[in-house]
Amino acid sequence: MNRGMMLKLENLVQLHCACRQLHSLSYRKIHRTQWKPVKSSTYPMRPIQPHPQLWQTDTFISVVLSQYRLLATKEGKRPGKQKLPPIKPKIERQEVEIQQRMTAEDLARAMDKDIDHVFEALLLTGIDLDSLEPDSVLEEVWIKEVVKKSGMKYKWAKLKQEKVRENKDAARRPPADPALLTPRPPVVTILGHVDHGKTTLLDSLRKTQVAAMEAGGITQHIGAFLVPIILAINKCDKPEADPERVKKELLAHDVVCEEYGGDVQAVHMSALKGENLMALAEATVALAEVLELKADSTGLVEGTIIESRTDQGRGPVTTAIIQRGTLRKGCILVAGKSWAKVRLMFDENGKTVDEATPSMPVEIVGWKEIPSAGAEILEVESEQRAREVVDWRNYAEQQEKIKQDMEVIEAKQKEHKDAYRKERESLANLTWRQRKAALYKTNKHLIAMRSKERAESDRNVLPVIVKGDVDGSTEAILNILDSYNANNECELDVIHFGVGDISENDINLAETFQGVIYGFSVNANKSVQQLAAKKGIKIKLHNIIYHLIEDLKDELSSKLPPSVVEHIIGEASVLATFCVTVGKSKVPVAGCRVQKGQLDRKMKFKLIRNRDVVWKGFLTSLKNHKDDVQVIKTGMDCGLSLDKNIEFNIGDEIICYEEKEVEQTISWDPGF
Repeated sequence: MNRGMMLKLENLVQLHCACRQLHSLSYRKIHRTQWKPVKSSTYPMRPIQPHPQLWQTDTFISVVLSQYRLLATKEGKRPGKQKLPPIKPKIERQEVEIQQRMTAEDLARAMDKDIDHVFEALLLTGIDLDSLEPDSVLEEVWIKEVVKKSGMKYKWAKLKQEKVRENKDAARRPPADPALLTPRPPVVTILGHVDHGKTTLLDSLRKTQVAAMEAGGITQHIGAFLVPIILAINKCDKPEADPERVKKELLAHDVVCEEYGGDVQAVHMSALKGENLMALAEATVALAEVLELKADSTGLVEGTIIESRTDQGRGPVTTAIIQRGTLRKGCILVAGKSWAKVRLMFDENGKTVDEATPSMPVEIVGWKEIPSAGAEILEVESEQRAREVVDWRNYAEQQEKIKQDMEVIEAKQKEHKDAYRKERESLANLTWRQRKAALYKTNKHLIAMRSKERAESDRNVLPVIVKGDVDGSTEAILNILDSYNANNECELDVIHFGVGDISENDINLAETFQGVIYGFSVNANKSVQQLAAKKGIKIKLHNIIYHLIEDLKDELSSKLPPSVVEHIIGEASVLATFCVTVGKSKVPVAGCRVQKGQLDRKMKFKLIRNRDVVWKGFLTSLKNHKDDVQVIKTGMDCGLSLDKNIEFNIGDEIICYEEKEVEQTISWDPGF
């Protein structure tokens, strides 16, 4: 009997038992209400059981069913495979995203329940429900407990993207009413100088002209410049100086001097000898009076940093020109990514001043860090506001850097994906064994190339640290280094630059990268020099920028491998050819005459035919008549044979030379 029949029989028996139980229950209910036994003292009577007891029937049926199951199991056994009952799918519990400091309302929303459900789940916890509100913050333990009691499972929610920060940068004030402006002492522009007829500093003129006074926010347009210009041609005391050529070359940049019908004053001067300095000052005053320059001395301060440096006793010090407002002690200033609370101010003579009005140059003490030359100075209300401005500028710079890095990363990823796709397309028609062999061959080649490139790169890199006395000097040196264009010969890597004397941190950084420290108008104390000598670090100090660049060129040249130069000792021409038997072989011999210099058997030789080098090597024999000789001089005849079996032709040239190693010079030309 099969399993299906057995299950049907069991169901019928169970149904029969259930019917008998229902019948007995109804029978008992009827007889309890209608029939009552009569008590008698003479004949005791037993209760009548009109229906057999249920436990007896159930016991009988269970015994029969157990025997029947045993028989059915024995009879229904078959050697074939039995089908397993289908597996019920596991019911997955709902996931709830939780996070720190969730309120009861947030948790109910995440669970897609009402707020009462959360309160009911918290009944048996230690939390005080009377003080619990929908906006109450729940602890992490309570949040997990509510999720578990609700038959769900939790997972931590992903962090949301940072919201766009509010722009808290500082900005210039709107222009003031011209009628309320007052005339101020004249400062027209940063005076540019052109050395020895060169116009290479014209671009720096354009960058530094921001320090010029603006008349109430209205800029003057002269040529291609935004502010008035006075041209100061320096080093005119040198004999090779040609100021007229400078003026003519500046015409191409829309700078027309007065001599050529323009309105730009040109002053020939010499800063070394002090010539025409008063003429330069008079030209500045005259131009300021003609333009009627005025400034607003009220309100928040605005200005420009001309130079910045580090003073040993004062800390970061900046030289600035005030363009608007009046600067006083205690003012809070922001410049670039640095801020200051003005502690001291000094004029051009080094005297302490209490306030600085527009067009007045002052030295400001109290900066937290050194700002860059050319940075704009803005006054803010408080130190907290200054920190907000600096934080915003740092954040903006960081975001810009992240954006640039992401662009580079995406470009690299796209490049790698394209290369990978092309590689897979080329291997698509190959079997897996052929594909594996091809990939192994390619990777083996790349590994060999990487090790070789790494060795060459380590040999041809010069790490450099640049320290200057002021920010402008450091910037000038870095601008020159930006023109370096010989990375294929030796790579120049500026690992650090700064303002101030050379410190132990610079020595440790140079030791890490095996670099060289260059200092311009700075010092290195004895302890720093001893530490550098102990670690083998080169410190090179200069006071002239040209000498520093020349020293750097020599250091770069020393990194280059020496080149081999051929120095010709003698030349001879082949007049006849013949063969000589040596043992069992015939050796070609050339009869030559020395035309220039001498032939030395110890040196190297090369055979030239139709201006092409046919052979290079050494001689096996050199004879004059029948004698072996070491040297053959000019005008003498000789016979010679080579270390390689090469047939000679009449008219061939034999060159005797020696190889010398010569140090290479870097091809970089900084322009001076």
